[in-house]
Amino acid sequence: MIKNELRFFFCIIAMLIFSVGSLKASTNGFYNVKDFGAIGNGQNLDSPGINNAIDAAVKSGGGTVYLPAGTYLSGSIHMKSNINLFLDAGCVILGAPQDIGAYDPEEEVVGTQYQDGGHTYFHNSLIWGENLKNVSITGHGMINGGGLVRSSKESNEGPVGKATKAIALKLCNNVVIRDITIFHGGHFAILVTGCNMVLLDNLIIDTNRDGIDIDCCTNTMVSNCLVNSPGDDAICPKSSFALGKKVITENLTITNCQVSAYKEGTLIDGTLIEFKPEGMGGRNGRIKFGTESNGGFRNCTVSNCTFKFCRGLALEEVDGGIMENITITNLTMSDINGYPIYITLGERNRDPDTTAVPVGKNIIISNIVATMIDSLSGIHITGTPKYYLENIRISNVLFINNGRGAKELGDIDLPELGKGYPEVKRLKSATPSYGLYARHVKNLDISDVRVDYNIEDKRPAIACVDVDGLEIDNFKARVAVGTKAGIFQSVKNLAIYNSPVLDGMKVENKMKKSKKNK
Repeated sequence: MIKNELRFFFCIIAMLIFSVGSLKASTNGFYNVKDFGAIGNGQNLDSPGINNAIDAAVKSGGGTVYLPAGTYLSGSIHMKSNINLFLDAGCVILGAPQDIGAYDPEEEVVGTQYQDGGHTYFHNSLIWGENLKNVSITGHGMINGGGLVRSSKESNEGPVGKATKAIALKLCNNVVIRDITIFHGGHFAILVTGCNMVLLDNLIIDTNRDGIDIDCCTNTMVSNCLVNSPGDDAICPKSSFALGKKVITENLTITNCQVSAYKEGTLIDGTLIEFKPEGMGGRNGRIKFGTESNGGFRNCTVSNCTFKFCRGLALEEVDGGIMENITITNLTMSDINGYPIYITLGERNRDPDTTAVPVGKNIIISNIVATMIDSLSGIHITGTPKYYLENIRISNVLFINNGRGAKELGDIDLPELGKGYPEVKRLKSATPSYGLYARHVKNLDISDVRVDYNIEDKRPAIACVDVDGLEIDNFKARVAVGTKAGIFQSVKNLAIYNSPVLDGMKVENKMKKSKKNK
């Protein structure tokens, strides 16, 4: 009898010990990575321990995988459904060096010729997931890309083009990334492709390529983010062919964000050192739609954002997609490199269907203040000779250009962009006007717009070429002595109201034949 009682007693003790161990690994769906082999000393490779914690949570139906303060040297971390990866304050996930083989290999993909490697591969990332639901990365910790490379052509002491993204998620539903900081994020700090219901909120990103790329996604909000990206775009909606088909990016909101192009790392440390690129076409750091635009963009809003020491906002539809129902409002810009507002159609057609027709229509831009703009131009709006931008409205805008434009620039015949990369830097020239330039547009409304310069600019303030349906109301501009205020070539259905600076302007019926850039 005593032996049976002792046996029962020891069984109870064993069960208690097992239960305590289980509680240590998981309490109420909470999984501390240090209980699964991660150390957090910055030297031990901790991604196996982090992945073990994720797998344990998945076996129980999901939960929070917790990374306490410490530096976790990591290769590829595999996100799974119903997982919240929580980076506590003081936590740093540090991307491992390329040469230790800690990152997953690239997956096999068909159709790689229609987009670059950054949009093609996902598995070779620091944190990645595919075909998931209910995934989140939160907390007040940091992801330091460390050994990540900036492009598919770089090696960083390892295989060429491996490990190019900090976070890459594909075909996921219900995604939240909130409160974390990302430094040195590789080619893309965050890439979400083919995802639905995405919230990116209160992020600090300080990197040297793209900050946030939203590709072929629906129902996405980017809010309250600070993104510094001197070498590439800060926030970049795209619609590539990465899913093997045309998928439109739609129902997108970008709001209450700040973008810039200071030297990498100086947003985080607060020094904001000016970035002086060599051979990179100037600093970047903007919000840009495109260039990848096979599906297009629909029902998108950008509002209440600040642009500082960077390029302005760009809307580019060049791969045969549809860009429509776009609202841009309440933007403040200063120290702008290039054009504060750039809208274009193009015929690059990097797509299996090279005959696809680009569409750009129903675009409203309002309440914009931009100062210290460089001398290229203010607003640049261009369709193509075959495909016109339609229904564009610009209102309540103040642009102050740095000036210095020479008088002869007002007579130049600006080449067409043609089938190449749709950036105006390829034109190798400023526009014929310093304030607004529009070409190949149907139904363009301009109201309550004022353009000015800091140093005398001898170009006209406005130039409109091949525009059908142009209405201008309350347009104000400073015009240099001896310079005509505007150029209107092949403009039909022109109406000008409350704009004395344009009194007496006549339409030139003949349009110069522009050269094409190949």
